[in-house]
Amino acid sequence: GGIFREDQKDGSAELAFKYAVYRLNRERTILPNTTLVYDIQYVPRDDSFRTSKKACKQIDFGVQAIFGPSDPVLGPHVQSICDALDIPHLETRLDLESRTSARNELSINLHPSQEVLNAAYKDLMRFLNWTKVAIIYEDEGGLLRLQDLVRSPPTSKMEVHIRQGTVNTYRQVLREIKQRDINNIIVDTRTEHVHIFFRAVLQLQMNDYQYHYLFASPDLETFDLEDFKYNFVNISAFRIVDAESNFTRQLLRDMEKFQPIGQSILNKSNIIQAEPALVYDSVMALAHGLAALDRGTALRLANLSCDIEQPWNDGSSLFNYINTVEFVGLTGPIRFKEGRRSNITLDLLKLKRENLTKVGEWNGQSGLNITDPVAFYEGSTPNITLIVMTNEEMPYVMLRSERNLTGNDRYEGFCIDLLKAIAGMVGFNYVIEMVPDKKYGALDPETGEWNGVVRQILEKKADLAVGSMTINYAREMVIDFTKPFMNLGISILFKIPTSQPTRLFSFMNPLAVEIWLYVMAAYILVSFTLFVMARFSPYEWNNPHPCNGDSDVVENQFSISNSFWFITGTFLRQGSGLNPKAASTRIVGGIWWFFTLIIISSYTANLAAFLTVERMIAPIDSVEDLADQSDISYGTLEAGSTMTFFRDSRIETYQKMWRYMESKKPSVFVSTYEEGTKRVMEGNFAFLMESTTLDYVVQRNCNLTQIGGLLDSKGYGIGTPKGSPWRDRISLAILELQEKGSIHLLYNKWWKDTGDVCNRDDKNKESKASALGVENIGGVFVVLLCGLAMAIVVAILEFCWNSKRNAQQEKQSLCSEMGEELRFALRCQGSRQRPTLRRSCLRCTPPSHTYVPTNHDVPPLHGVRV
Repeated sequence: GGIFREDQKDGSAELAFKYAVYRLNRERTILPNTTLVYDIQYVPRDDSFRTSKKACKQIDFGVQAIFGPSDPVLGPHVQSICDALDIPHLETRLDLESRTSARNELSINLHPSQEVLNAAYKDLMRFLNWTKVAIIYEDEGGLLRLQDLVRSPPTSKMEVHIRQGTVNTYRQVLREIKQRDINNIIVDTRTEHVHIFFRAVLQLQMNDYQYHYLFASPDLETFDLEDFKYNFVNISAFRIVDAESNFTRQLLRDMEKFQPIGQSILNKSNIIQAEPALVYDSVMALAHGLAALDRGTALRLANLSCDIEQPWNDGSSLFNYINTVEFVGLTGPIRFKEGRRSNITLDLLKLKRENLTKVGEWNGQSGLNITDPVAFYEGSTPNITLIVMTNEEMPYVMLRSERNLTGNDRYEGFCIDLLKAIAGMVGFNYVIEMVPDKKYGALDPETGEWNGVVRQILEKKADLAVGSMTINYAREMVIDFTKPFMNLGISILFKIPTSQPTRLFSFMNPLAVEIWLYVMAAYILVSFTLFVMARFSPYEWNNPHPCNGDSDVVENQFSISNSFWFITGTFLRQGSGLNPKAASTRIVGGIWWFFTLIIISSYTANLAAFLTVERMIAPIDSVEDLADQSDISYGTLEAGSTMTFFRDSRIETYQKMWRYMESKKPSVFVSTYEEGTKRVMEGNFAFLMESTTLDYVVQRNCNLTQIGGLLDSKGYGIGTPKGSPWRDRISLAILELQEKGSIHLLYNKWWKDTGDVCNRDDKNKESKASALGVENIGGVFVVLLCGLAMAIVVAILEFCWNSKRNAQQEKQSLCSEMGEELRFALRCQGSRQRPTLRRSCLRCTPPSHTYVPTNHDVPPLHGVRV
C-alpha cells in the first residue's frame, strides 16, 4: 500500500510508484511468479489521526508492506503501526535521527540521513575555505536539519549566522546578510518557494561572482536558473540521482515512453526529482526482498488488523531480506544497514558556464572528491575589472622606459607578469594603480589605523594587492592573502669589506699568538729538562776513551748548549748528531718529537689556507654582531613588514635593535629600497631587507653582499579583502603555476637573465680559515708535560739505583753516596767530566780486574776530573 498526501495526488511521486509496480509486473525479471497489487490512500497534511486510520484501512485490506508518507510529521505515526504489527515500512522521508541511535523498527528508509548530508556540507565548506557563512531556513524542520552546522562548524574559525526566512521575509534577511559582508549562504527552502527567493536575490543584486549559494534541496537541476547563468554566480548543491549514468538515462527514456503518465513523472527538462526516484527505488527494494525470500522459503500471508495486535510472523523475515538486498537504482547503488542507506554517493553540482555540471562526488568512506576544482575558481571571460593596488619596486613592479604608454602597459616586472598569467587563468580584467603613500601597510599602534596598500583594501578602493607584500599576522587579521608565490626571510645587506693588507710576518698567522708563546716556553722548558735529566742519569756519562780502561774521566754529551741544539734540530726536523742513551732522556726526546710532529703538521696545513684564502676585514658576521656594536648604523624600510617584525618581536636581540633604530637620529628608516641601497654604498650602514630583493641587489652590484643567514621565514602573497571569492581562485592558479615551474622561470627572467648581473668570483664563505687556538691543539701540551714528568721520575729512579750500587761497591752508606753524587751533579764547573769506576775495556783487553774509585776528590784540571 502507498500513502501520499492529498497535495501529492497524481503527482510525480505517486506516478513513479505506479510505474514501478507496472514495470515489475510487465517484465517479470525480478518476480517471475508474483504479481504485485497496490492500494493508494491520500491523507491531509499534518493530520496524524486520519493518517493512522488510512494505514489501518490498508492493513485490513491485506497489504504486506506500506510505502510512505514522506511527510516528516505523518511518517512516524505510520511507522509505529507497522512496528506493532511487524509489517515492513518503506520510507523516502528525510531521517533526522543519528545512525548510532538504537533502532528496532521494521523501517527501510532510502533517503540519506541528515547526518550524512551535514557531513557532505561540512566537507564542501572546508574545501571552499569559508570563513563566514549564513544559513537561511524556512520552517522548523530546516532548523532541525541544519542546526548541527551551527553547533559544530567545519572549522573553529568559521563564523556561522542562522536566520529564518519565509516568502515574506526573504528580502529582509538577504539585506541583513549583505550588510554583514557575508557572501556564502546555505539555503533550505521548499522547492515551490525557490523562485521567490531568487527574486529577492535579483532585487538586492546579490547575483554576481562574489556570492556562493549552497542549496540543501537535491533538486537543483529542476530550478529555473536563467537569471543567474550569465552573472557567474556560484550555485551548488548535492543531488541523489546520477542523471549522467547510462543506467539512469535508459531508465528515464523507458519511463518517458510510458503513457499517459511517463511525461508527468519527469519535469520539463526530462530529469526526475529526488522524491519520485526514491519512491521508485523503494518499490524495487521490496521486489528484490520478495525475490530473495521466495528463493529461501515460502511467504505465508496473514490477515492483520489494527484492532488485534497480532504481529505478522513472516514480516520480520521479509524485512531482513529487504535489509540485505543490493542493487543499482535511480539513486545509485542501494544497500542497507539496519534499515538505513549505507555508503551512499552524492553528486556535487555547480553552475558552470551557463549549465549545471557535476564537479565532484561525496561518500561516507572517502569524503569529498572534487573532480573539477577549477570550476569553483575559474571564470570564462567575464566583463569584470578589478582594481589592483601595487607599489613600484624593482624587480617586482617597474615603470617601462618607453614613452607614450598608457594603462597597464606602463608597467613591467615579476609581479606584472605573474598578474597577467593569473588573470588569464582565473578570468578577469584589471587596472593597475599605485598606492599614494608608497607603503605596503603597517598598523599605527597609537591611532590604530593602517596605511599603505592595506588601507586601500580596507577602504574598498582596491580589489587586489600585488607586489612584494609579506604575509604576516597583523595584516592577515584585517585582509586575506592567497597562497604565497615566493618564500623569503629577512637578511642584512652590507658593503663588501676591504681585503686584509699583506704583512711581512704573515707566515706566523696560522698559529695564534698564545700558541707561539706556549711553543717558546715549551722549547726552553724541554731544553733545560733534557740538560738536567742527562746530568742526573748515569747512563749519559761515558768514557771518552773506551780503550783506555784506566781513564778516570767520563764525559756527558748534553751540555747546556748541546741540549738547546738537540731540541732546536729536532723541532726543525733536521737532526743534531746527538742521541740520548738513558731511558729518561730518550723519553724527553720522544715526547718532544711527538710534540713537534703535531705542531709542524698543524702549522703546515693551516699555512696553505692562510696564504691562499683572501681574508677580509669584516666588522660584522651576524645579526648579533650588528646588535652588539654602535659604529655601524642599521635600519629598514619604513612601514613595511620588516619594521613590524622588529617592532613586535619578543626576542631580546631584535628588541635591542628596534630600540636602537627607533631612537637613532637622523632616522635610519628609508622610504624605498633604492634609498637603503644608496646608504649602504656610502659606508658604515647595514640595511635589513627581505632576502629576495637583497638577492636582486647583490647580483647587480659586486660591492654589496649578504651578511649572515635569514632572521625569519615568510612569504609574499596577493592581498584581497576579507571574504573575497578571488582569494581561493588565485591561490589555485598560483599552485598550478608553481607546479608547472612558471614562477621559477619568471624568477630567473627578472633576477638572473636581465643582462646586468655582475660577474663576481664565487667564493665559498665557509672557506675562511681561522687561527688555531688552545682549544684546537692544547692536548699536545698536556702530552708534553706528562712526558716530562715521566722522564723526571725515571731519572730519579736511575739516580737512586746507581747510588745504591756504588754505595755497595765502595762500602759506604747510601746517604753519603747520594749526597756526593748530588753535589757533583749540581756543580757548575767541570760539568762535562767526572770520575768513574775503573773497568777494563772488554774490546781491548780481557777483563782482569775492576777498579773502585777512592772517596777523595781529585782537583779538576781544565774541566777534567782525575
